[in-house]
Parts: sequence; C-alpha cells; structure tokens
Amino acid sequence: MTGNVESRTVDTARVRTRVLERPAVVGARRRVLLVHGNVSSSAFFHDLLLALPDDVHAVAPDLRGYGGTEPRPVDATRGLRDWSDDVLALMDALGWPSAHLLGWSLGGGVVMQVALDAPGRVQSLTLAAGISPYGFGGTHGEGGTPNAADYAGSGGGTVNAAFVAAVAAGDRSDAPGSPRDVLRKFYVNPAAFTPTPEQEEAWLDAMLSTRTGDDHYPGDMSASGAWPNVAPGTRGVANAFSPKYQSLAAFAQLSPAPPVLWVRGDLDAIVSDASLFDLAQLGALGVVPGWPGAESCPPQPMVTQLRAVLDAAQAGGGSYREVVLPGVGHSPFLEAPDAFLAAFTAHLDAESIPDTPSSLNTERL
Repeated sequence: MTGNVESRTVDTARVRTRVLERPAVVGARRRVLLVHGNVSSSAFFHDLLLALPDDVHAVAPDLRGYGGTEPRPVDATRGLRDWSDDVLALMDALGWPSAHLLGWSLGGGVVMQVALDAPGRVQSLTLAAGISPYGFGGTHGEGGTPNAADYAGSGGGTVNAAFVAAVAAGDRSDAPGSPRDVLRKFYVNPAAFTPTPEQEEAWLDAMLSTRTGDDHYPGDMSASGAWPNVAPGTRGVANAFSPKYQSLAAFAQLSPAPPVLWVRGDLDAIVSDASLFDLAQLGALGVVPGWPGAESCPPQPMVTQLRAVLDAAQAGGGSYREVVLPGVGHSPFLEAPDAFLAAFTAHLDAESIPDTPSSLNTERL
C-alpha cells in the first residue's frame, strides 16, 4: 500500500472539522470514513490509513471536542446525534453520498447512530471494540435494563476527576493514573504490545487534545440517591453515552441493517462484560466502596448487549461477523494491525456478509 496521509480542515454546515485524509492511489472505488473514540483523535488511525488498499479514499475526522475540530459543545440529551449529524455533514461537504464507516470504541456507537439516522448512506459498518448499544454504565442484562430509575452509575460524574484534570493540564508524565499510564495499561494490552516512542507520543498528543469541561469531557452531573450517588447531567461527552440518552437498540429494526464487522480483543479492559471502567464492576471488586451488591447494581455486560442487538439485526435480515483477537486489548487495529487489516479488507471486498446462524459468527484468530 502506498500514498500519503494529509491533514486539512473541512468547512461543513455544522462544524469546522479537521480530518486526516488518505486519497486513493489508483481510481477511487471505495470510500471509507473512520471515527475515533473517547479521549483520542484521528491520529490513532494514521497507520491504518496508510495500510488501506490503494483504491480506497479514506477520511478520519476529529469529532467535536477532540483534536483540531472546532470545539462546539455536546448536547448530551441528543445521545450520540451531535456527532452523527457532524459525520453526515462532513460526508455532504466531501460530496460522498455513501461510504463504509468504521468506528472505534465510542466511535462504534457513533457510526451505528449514523446508520439509524441515514441508513441509505451506510454501505457497511466496522465496529472496532465498539461500545454497548446502551452506552456506558448503569445497566444490566442483554436488553440494557437500568440499575436505577435515574440511570445512576453513568454519566459525567462517573469519570475519574484526577484523570480529567491531568488531561486538562497536558500531563505528559508516567505517574499512576496519568494519560500516558492509562494509554499504556488500558488502551492496549501491555503484556503483548508496546508502542514505539513515536507512536506513544503521537497518541498521547491525541489524548491531550481532548477538550474538558461541562460542555465537553466529561460533562456535568447530578446527584442521586442510588449508588454510586451520581446520575447523568445534560451536557458533555460522558452524559451523551449514558443509557439515559443513548440507545441503539433500534439498529435491529433496520430493513435490513447494513452488514457489520465487529472486531475486538479478548483482553479489552474498557469495553467488556467486566469493564474496569464500570463503577459497578469496580464496586464488585472492592475498589469503589459502598457497592450494594449484584442484585441491585450488577456490572454492565457490554459485549453481551452488543451481540444481542447484532443477533436481532441478523434475524431481521442483516448480517454480522464477530472476530475476536487473542491477547489484544481495546485497540485491535493498533495491537494486531495485520489481522485487523485482513478482516477489514475482506469485509470491504465482500460488501455484504452471508446470513449464517449467530452461533457460527464468532471467530478467534
């Protein structure tokens, strides 16, 4: 694969958007849009952009609140729709009637929301360690039942305040809990993958580009009488992906849903059925005091919830393929680039995935 990654700013009808772009080296046969996750930016996709097939025109935007994009506030009461609308406005500005969409972590939820809002513009989806359809924290069961009526255990108040302060201060240390420490321990599986110094500095730059505050990351909060005594506010990132405002269950009702490739690591500590970023799981482990127990506040089964929605979408005529990469953490395209690229290019080549029973969909490579 050849070509160069270019950085530019695109004026859209909604927000001035900074993008990384890899033009097609030969005739552009396919268009791919890559959407990053929380506390990151398009910089995490740099190496993947270079590795894509020569006939792919690929664009990776910085979402609002991240990187070099205009820092418009996030209205959490719209769930993921501020970002979904921004993605669609970017496609309009690029002159793209449709594209293949890839979303990492939070970006996985964003691209699913795009498919809900404009299904005719989504040729396929790829979810790289995509979040649960029911957001992050505060739910149980495969159907995303809330643990409390006010969705306590999700939203801006659940985010570690010291970590937010470190991001805001541009902390480049390797102190415990610093952005660099979180990158090394949780964005990847540190036992199997070590970034180069150049990669680590570029990715740390991306993390530190995150805007902080009530309108951005993590957002505001409200008090709750239910453990852990915080519930979602109405502004900012972590509230936008609270299950109070985010539900992608309707993805299963699309007729049909676009074909999905779901790639995840088997050692993902962030998006997991036992996530170390879910306060209920941390309570069960004794890390956060006062946990009332599994009967009233069980951990969120994030992977199970996503699989249930994809199974339902497949039953309605859609299709999906789940690829589980051994020894890989939260960033499969960084940690296992060859395996990820092989699965992704095969997905693009197929354009659709044969409808097979969900019990046969999971592959371990």
